[in-house]
Amino acid sequence: MGKFPVVKKILILSAITGVLVACQPTNTVTQPLSSNLPSGVTLIAEHSASPNSVSIPYKKYRLENGLTVVLHEDHSDPLVRVDVTYHVGSAREEVGKSGFAHFFEHMMFQGSKNVADDEHIKIVTEAGGNMNGTTNSDRTNYFETVPANQLEKMLWLEADRMGFILDSVTQEKFEIQRETVKNERGQSYDNQPYGLRSERNSEALYPVGHPYSWSTIGYIEDLNRVNVDDLKAFFKRWYGPNNAVLTIGGDIQPEQVLRWANKYFGPIPSGPVVDNAKKELVSLDETRYVTLEDEVHLPLLQVTYPTVYVRHEDEAPLDVLSNILGSGKTSLFYKNLVKDGYAVQALVSHPCQELACEFQLIALANPQNSTNLSEIYKRFEQTLAEFEARGVSEDDLNRTKIGIESSTIFGLQSVSGKVSTLASNQTFDDEPDMVQYDLDRYNAVTAEDVMRVYKRYIKSKPSVVLSIVPKGHTELAAKAANFTPPARKLDDLSTVKEHIEQAAIVDDFERSVQPSAGPSPVVDVPDFAKKTFDNGLTLVTLDSKETPTVSISFNMEGGPLLDPIDKAGLASLTAQMMNETTQGYTNEEMANQLALLGSSIHFDANGRYTTVRVSSLTRSLDATLALLNKKLFHPAFLESDFLRLKQRTAQSLQQQVKNPSVLASRAVSELLFGKDNRVSLPDSGTLQTLDNITLDDIKTYYHNYYSPAKANVVVVGDIEPKALQESLAFLSGWSPKPYEIKDYAKFPDTGKPVLYLVDKPGAKQSVVTVFKRYLPYDATGEQFRSKLMNFALGGVFSSRINLNLREDKGYTYGASTGFIGGKTLGWFDASADLKQENTADGIQEMLNEISVYHDKGMTQVELELMRNAFTQGDALEYETPASKAGFLRHLLTYNLDKSYRATQTNIINNISKSELNALAAKVLDPNSMQIVVVGDASVIRTQLAGIGREIVDLTVEY
Repeated sequence: MGKFPVVKKILILSAITGVLVACQPTNTVTQPLSSNLPSGVTLIAEHSASPNSVSIPYKKYRLENGLTVVLHEDHSDPLVRVDVTYHVGSAREEVGKSGFAHFFEHMMFQGSKNVADDEHIKIVTEAGGNMNGTTNSDRTNYFETVPANQLEKMLWLEADRMGFILDSVTQEKFEIQRETVKNERGQSYDNQPYGLRSERNSEALYPVGHPYSWSTIGYIEDLNRVNVDDLKAFFKRWYGPNNAVLTIGGDIQPEQVLRWANKYFGPIPSGPVVDNAKKELVSLDETRYVTLEDEVHLPLLQVTYPTVYVRHEDEAPLDVLSNILGSGKTSLFYKNLVKDGYAVQALVSHPCQELACEFQLIALANPQNSTNLSEIYKRFEQTLAEFEARGVSEDDLNRTKIGIESSTIFGLQSVSGKVSTLASNQTFDDEPDMVQYDLDRYNAVTAEDVMRVYKRYIKSKPSVVLSIVPKGHTELAAKAANFTPPARKLDDLSTVKEHIEQAAIVDDFERSVQPSAGPSPVVDVPDFAKKTFDNGLTLVTLDSKETPTVSISFNMEGGPLLDPIDKAGLASLTAQMMNETTQGYTNEEMANQLALLGSSIHFDANGRYTTVRVSSLTRSLDATLALLNKKLFHPAFLESDFLRLKQRTAQSLQQQVKNPSVLASRAVSELLFGKDNRVSLPDSGTLQTLDNITLDDIKTYYHNYYSPAKANVVVVGDIEPKALQESLAFLSGWSPKPYEIKDYAKFPDTGKPVLYLVDKPGAKQSVVTVFKRYLPYDATGEQFRSKLMNFALGGVFSSRINLNLREDKGYTYGASTGFIGGKTLGWFDASADLKQENTADGIQEMLNEISVYHDKGMTQVELELMRNAFTQGDALEYETPASKAGFLRHLLTYNLDKSYRATQTNIINNISKSELNALAAKVLDPNSMQIVVVGDASVIRTQLAGIGREIVDLTVEY
């Protein structure tokens, strides 16, 4: 299913979420405190709150079978989040049997005793929810966010796959998902530039057999070796309720939730006893040099030192050290590598996992100075020496601590985030809420602590030095390779011989009956205020008191559309320059001021807009807006900044074309809109157009188009409207400069349907897009109705095209179709990354699915699923400030009244199957569509000839 994230630090606190309240001492009991508790349910801890610290209130229970249940009430929105976290990841696997935990993440969506194949996803979708699963080295979690009336159904679903899945894990499903996992590895690792970086680093950093010495997705040869009973045995060992945490948060009634949890999960028997893995610090005897040849443009250097583990006493000072060395424009790595032109990007991080942390120094070489990573390696060493000589300043500590506080508070905005945090902390530390604990340990870090951990773990210590270089250029490595991972000892590897049986479970109810949903919650569209100033600027505000934060989006229409086509990238480069030096502030001084406020200001230009995004704590808003005033109206436009950014953009463009998905997107845009239109080129331009841009062009673009004439400001957060208008007075006094956005040149004729082949030598998969021009966005017209029509074809995971290509055939990790529409442009596309050997087969299946849908349309069952999915999901639409802001920007972009959502709901509930199928017949003729394939032409050309279309070789300019 979903990607498996690596647990990261210092970012652990940006993922922490909670309520801005304090916790009272946790009450721990061994007997039920309430006669209302179901039989067999014990209250373990109750965590309440007062106004003096940051925490997430909860109640923790345990069922007789060992399942831990954590409940958090939040009645601010009519939705719930359900999370089942198992304390099993790739670290629980055996040598030679890698990838099992991730493999079972896939299998858990393939049906169980009382839930048909692929029915889990369909049920959640029909409930108006979203769901996924993720695996990392230490845990696997499965989660759903749904309207509150759907909670019982979600508990039934999760319990069924916990207790009743093994009989449904058939050899056929096993083989299909094995192919799906291989496709995922190909798409996300083998076919991606730098995709094998983490795997190669882990092989060198950890001892042979260490649970972190292989990647979560595992090795293909291990997946090929095992059988279905090996997988079942792994499940029986690790997926019992006693090794799981069920966390539920949102608009819940705890007494009712406990009855449901005990009903559905209580009869499932405990699994084997699970002990926590032993934590031992990893060390290296000598520095290991590793070279990886890859399909990349820019050489990359990564130096990794082994350190501690999550919540070790030295973790927090190591995180602070990483922040000082390599986070943002105030860091030494930025000064010595990026600003000085040695690297396009450079950073330092300290990602942590349950058993080990890694202190990573990373840089992408800048060919302007040198592509030889030995130069970068020398700069790393010089920077560390400079840090040691310079020491830790008060600003260093304050920036880091305020940044942690700010990111923590911004993380308090969603039930999903709070539930995920409670689940993770309970799984690893047996204490769901550790928000204040984490804040306290970071606040306690001193300059002496930082220097101490630097000397203990980093200074002159052995490391893994990984050089990633273009194929055939090992001479660019930092040093000659001196380490090759020892061969894995697989002589004693055995497979499971006996058939693994499902445990017998006795219920006092009929588990095969799917619970019904309660009454649908009433969802109100957020209220907001709107004001237009004399200069044309529109201000929209929405007061939200859930967290003391403010988010501002300032949007100027035009953006890249205003670029001369021979200077495509001008708007983007201008926005980048606005992030640089201002009059009176150096880059570093401005970055330091924002960091000390816990705020951010960022300019970018994408699609149709130049946008300024501002995030601030409420207490820092006025000071942050004063800095926005400085950045917006007093840019310095220094030649040195311009040359550095222009060169960095050029290197990024050259790197992008190593990515097959980027090549496919470029090819489709060119064929849809033609070379005479700006929209056929990337927002950042091409190497040729970028070379045409001068600093004077930047100044002219700023003078002409940074204007309130076609602009709006959306503010969401803890605001007082009157005070806010006073704080934004500098915008209301801004003089407008009217400008026009030119119409497009004529689009190219579609011509006969052909297959365009973009050669990507060495590609491991084929990136395929089937497409045609179509209507731009509309809220209630044909384009909107086409999206409804598309739902069953390819608009959801359980759609026809995805179930065919991913679940039935195993040709891809995922396939989808969609109608994409903006203010003035629109198109239809179907896309998939296909196995190389099945490229032609996959394309044929895509065309066949589109053709059948064109001829016969959707079924009544699919129509009802679409209706439920679109109407039930309103409860999830406006939960966070970001979602509220997105809704407001949408209204402004398309000049809509908020009542349009009610009109859409009426259309969804009343549109007929015949109308939708008539749309499919009108739009989805495969013979009106073109095909782009990006892959290794020497391998796939013969296959493609069998499709029956003329093959036209296409070269994408960059």
